[in-house]
Amino acid sequence: MVRSFHVLIGAILLMSVQEDSADPQAGVPLRLAEDRSARISNLRYDLLFTVPATPSEAVRGRATIRFDLSSAARPLALDFAAPPDSLGAVSAGGRPLKVRWTNEHLVIPAAGLRKGPNEISLEFRSSDAPLNRNPEFLYALFVPARARQAFPVFDQPDLKGRYTVTLEIPADWQAISNGAAVSRDQAGERATVRFAETKPVSTYLFTFAAGRFRVETAERQGRTFRMLHRETDTAKVARNREAIFDLHAGALEWLERYTRIDYPFEKFDFLLVPSFQFGGMEHPGSVYYNASALLLDESATQNQKLGRASLIAHETAHMWFGDLVTMRWFNDVWMKEVLANFMAAKIVNPAFPEINHDLRFLYAHYPAAYDVDRTPGTNAIRQRLDNLNEAGSLYGAIIYQKAPIVMRQLEMLLGEDAFRDGLREYLEAHAFGNATWTDLIALLDRRTPADLAAWSRAWVEQAGRPTITTELKVKGRRLQSLTVTQKDPSEGRGLVWPQPLRVTMAYPRASKDLPVQLKGARTEVSMRPPGADVPLYVLPHADGVAYGNVVLDPASRSYLLANLHTIDDDLRRGVASVTLWEEMLDGRVPPAAMLEALMRSLPVERNELTVQRMLGYTQQVYWRWIPAQDRIELASTVEGLLQSGLGAAKTSSLKSAWFNALRDIATTSNTMAWLERVWQKTDAVSGLVLAEPDYITLAQELAVRGVPNAETILEAQIGRTENPDRKARMVFVRPALSADQSTRNGFFATLQDPVNRRREAWVLEGIAYLHHPLRAAASARYVRPSLDLLRDIQRTGDIFFPKRWMDATLGGHTAPAVAQTVDAFVKGLPVDYPDRLRRIIRSSADDLFRVTRTGR
Repeated sequence: MVRSFHVLIGAILLMSVQEDSADPQAGVPLRLAEDRSARISNLRYDLLFTVPATPSEAVRGRATIRFDLSSAARPLALDFAAPPDSLGAVSAGGRPLKVRWTNEHLVIPAAGLRKGPNEISLEFRSSDAPLNRNPEFLYALFVPARARQAFPVFDQPDLKGRYTVTLEIPADWQAISNGAAVSRDQAGERATVRFAETKPVSTYLFTFAAGRFRVETAERQGRTFRMLHRETDTAKVARNREAIFDLHAGALEWLERYTRIDYPFEKFDFLLVPSFQFGGMEHPGSVYYNASALLLDESATQNQKLGRASLIAHETAHMWFGDLVTMRWFNDVWMKEVLANFMAAKIVNPAFPEINHDLRFLYAHYPAAYDVDRTPGTNAIRQRLDNLNEAGSLYGAIIYQKAPIVMRQLEMLLGEDAFRDGLREYLEAHAFGNATWTDLIALLDRRTPADLAAWSRAWVEQAGRPTITTELKVKGRRLQSLTVTQKDPSEGRGLVWPQPLRVTMAYPRASKDLPVQLKGARTEVSMRPPGADVPLYVLPHADGVAYGNVVLDPASRSYLLANLHTIDDDLRRGVASVTLWEEMLDGRVPPAAMLEALMRSLPVERNELTVQRMLGYTQQVYWRWIPAQDRIELASTVEGLLQSGLGAAKTSSLKSAWFNALRDIATTSNTMAWLERVWQKTDAVSGLVLAEPDYITLAQELAVRGVPNAETILEAQIGRTENPDRKARMVFVRPALSADQSTRNGFFATLQDPVNRRREAWVLEGIAYLHHPLRAAASARYVRPSLDLLRDIQRTGDIFFPKRWMDATLGGHTAPAVAQTVDAFVKGLPVDYPDRLRRIIRSSADDLFRVTRTGR
């Protein structure tokens, strides 16, 4: 199909010396994007991709790009970040065209353009990285600006185009894209699938996938859904199938009702990808999910079931918030994420009436947001972005976890009806177009007397969180006054975060809730009548709404540590747990005291969400904050508590939570021997059915602990793993589990090559095992090389990879020498080192620095 590259490339890269235009910078710089957005309209792509059966052969293609130009007086740059020999013939209006290739752009000379309609055709070879090629399937993933690695394109979110796609694929493969398949023709071992033209979508939302997929179809409320997957466990598919379709249908129905806009796109397919880089990706008409997040095992916990529902609701909400209306530039990428997250929380609540959803919101958002916002590596929700080649580093907990907290406060400020009506107006005004945060906040500002611009400056455009402190003035046994203060921890800034509090004062037989509106540095809490009894404790954010670093008064801190398990209100107990954890990280609660509080609470805790949270805290404090010698002495006690919890758990969901915690903490010979018998299937966990992924994880956890027959266990588990994708992942990870240092060295060395890092979930699992706390002393040697690789990882990997790489690298370490390595690396960075990567390092290393400062 494509002519010889070697014949054509010399002519293609020539350009007349009279052509005068400054070369665009690499990536997609804002200045270039703004110029193109002002000039280009009515954009359409007609694309053909020829996909070979084997990944060693290149994907080749042809693009015909049609658009209107408001001005043809100067050149126009297309984005194409591929090797120079990836381009074939180029023509304009059917005539051969000479273009200049510079800095990842194809510069079309003004002589090849005209005012009004234009048509540019190009033949090309795609780079493999954004196509995620596997032996039996591929899937295109172009967020945030990686379409330009696969084909020539105007790769910016505010140039929405209509796509018509044709895929030439192996005859036994299935294919999907954003549009509906309109025809499939087969000739021998090849098939040609043609898809209908799409509605206008941004380049990062365009996609296609092809491979050996199984297809499930269902109809709900007159709408047909298709699910493509590679799961070989038919019982698992059957067990999850109806729930998955129901959750999608329910989310769509809710969103149509809330927005008063029908589903904006023609069809709804979704692909379940093994070891997908993200939880999901919201391509309209072709949503991608991590297969393990939707196809749950019988042992799935309540959190996993909630997580599945939330993920589906999140990606479905994106059809309106992100796909129908898209941010103009990626500095506002957080808008689509926060609105999708916010809507997801609203959608899942009715489907889980037995769940305390305020508690669930607390656990889903606050701890993860605090994990970044407490560190020197934090950032504002809305950030400046000069080039899309750095857009991937904008993503993280501040966008996904802090922003929904902020949005909930915004809704409380406006009221639910005014907020909903404002969003409806926003969607109608910008349908199939683009908008900014400023557009939305100006629209909402008209619906409230509050100064939303000032509110936005504090919460959205500045980084960090306030330090919130309660001050009690006590005389005798009487409380004379209660003051809540907030302080900006950033020296010299003096920022004030306006927000509501519900201060709870607890007494032996009752509690008193006092509403407070924080507007300044100090707020006196009105108490009527004054002179109340001194409370057992004061919790200044007991409703789980306020956001900040809460510093408890000494008496409240001591009481909550000793009596956390006695608090009868689920939400208040959850808030107290999160608050005590933050106090521990700040050095106001000893780690041993925190562990004791958790061990007192867990045996009597009945709320599954809180059991999960406390088990997570127990694992963190046990592995990272308790010194190794103390951990050895505590091992039998902690494992005994977990075994008792496992035996007492009443549901398979709770049993799964307790079993996973026991498996991940276990080190004693008795527990290890029992776990090995469970893996061998000569013993069982009463009331819990383990699936293939459970046995894989169990085998790997046994191996990283250095059981004598570790290699035999791994070899046997690989042999009995039926799913080919899970088997391939385990083969990849296995060298990282080896007891032999040279084998582990070899595994790490392979990751220097970006090709070996393409399956990011596999890489991260291997790195986490490489740096397991039990291997930390031996793996310290990998820390500096991992830091050195970070810039290349940001350049070649997907959006979450840099942060997850650093978290996996540093997560098992507590040694001062490792902290010194990281500190020296950061201090030695050149001035031009990307600031966002610098902040990622600081954020991921924060717990390491805190642990080493305590001296443990």
